[in-house]
Amino acid sequence: MKKKWLAGLGMTTMLMGSLLAGCSGSDETNSEGSGGSGGEKVEVTLAGWGGNPSEQKLLKQTIADFEEKFPNIDVKHEVISEQYMDVLKTRLIGGEGPDVFYLDALEAPALIETGVVEPLDEYVTEDFDTEDFEKPMLEAFQVDGKTYGFPKDYSTLALFYNKKMFEETGVEVPKTWDELREVSKALTKDGVYGFGVAPELARLYHIAQASGGEVVKDDKANFASSEVVEALKPIVDQHLEDKTSAQASEVGANWGGEMFGQQKAAMVIEGNWAIPFLEDTFPDVEYGTAELPAINGEKGTMAYTVGYVMNAASEKKEASWKLISYLTGKEGMETWTSKGFALPTRKSVAEKLGYDEDPLRGALVAGAPYATVWQEGANLPIIMNNFNNQFIAAFLGDRPLDDALKEAQKQANSEIQ
Repeated sequence: MKKKWLAGLGMTTMLMGSLLAGCSGSDETNSEGSGGSGGEKVEVTLAGWGGNPSEQKLLKQTIADFEEKFPNIDVKHEVISEQYMDVLKTRLIGGEGPDVFYLDALEAPALIETGVVEPLDEYVTEDFDTEDFEKPMLEAFQVDGKTYGFPKDYSTLALFYNKKMFEETGVEVPKTWDELREVSKALTKDGVYGFGVAPELARLYHIAQASGGEVVKDDKANFASSEVVEALKPIVDQHLEDKTSAQASEVGANWGGEMFGQQKAAMVIEGNWAIPFLEDTFPDVEYGTAELPAINGEKGTMAYTVGYVMNAASEKKEASWKLISYLTGKEGMETWTSKGFALPTRKSVAEKLGYDEDPLRGALVAGAPYATVWQEGANLPIIMNNFNNQFIAAFLGDRPLDDALKEAQKQANSEIQ
């Protein structure tokens, strides 16, 4: 049974801020510059959402490099700035979809299920080197043994900590979640919270499953299970009982990066997008990053990724593949990720650019191999919305956690039915 198409881009894009465009591939070896027959010019449309001026400049440069390498292919870049998935699906249904487009991992299962995304396996050659991709990011675009897209960039989550506050308090960077809770008590003083938390499923998913539970089971919500409730209880208890954590809105901030930059929290969990933000907006804050604290002896983090995919109805598939393979190949990916706004999904590119050993980005890169990608079947957006609506009530102390999640699960599964 085909699932209904999902509306809206979902939380991932908001989480990733401007984690956008993509990168390079088997482009290096196949540079004959055709794409159509007889050497005729071919125009390939590439659709995605927008980014900040610096990111747009990088993408423009990457596309220009591709067009120089393949002079018979012109790329028409289209920016869909609002309601991206709604607009995209309308165009795909109407037979006017772009040849190549961004697809968020969260939205991938539902869209792939409809058959509008072209499988790419038959286009891939050995020199494209699929083994070079971070495995969780690549698997986000694979269904039933077929690959429908290649990830252009990603971010995991890392622990951002205020060096000055840690030094003055005399505490160490926590390596376990129990340590984080204890360290937060020492750091909470003078109007500063030890920990800034984002009480939403996209940030808490791997934590929710850390005790053996499943948030999603058989494509339905399962987050009211005792294992998931047990895993999430420390998040609520730290806020209500310890009073050593707060969400951004409780201190007048819009998100965790701003809360951290304003030095109203000594620690937050954020992604790569927070690094350029802090550099531009709060350059005087001295901070470090670390891999997320382990839970039950296991490392874990979230990953958010976007892929380049091909329209199954495209009449320019050869040229479209050349574009995808360049953008997600080594050469194009290096250009796109060269300024650090996004992290390269290819391990070789991350090493070449030094991100694996970067003082701030190294922790994010280290989490990639064991990350949980923000994706779980076609119904995750429905499940997410209902979880978030009720979990916040428990986080604020308006109702018990287990009751809140039971109601949310019931509502989510009724919508899925």
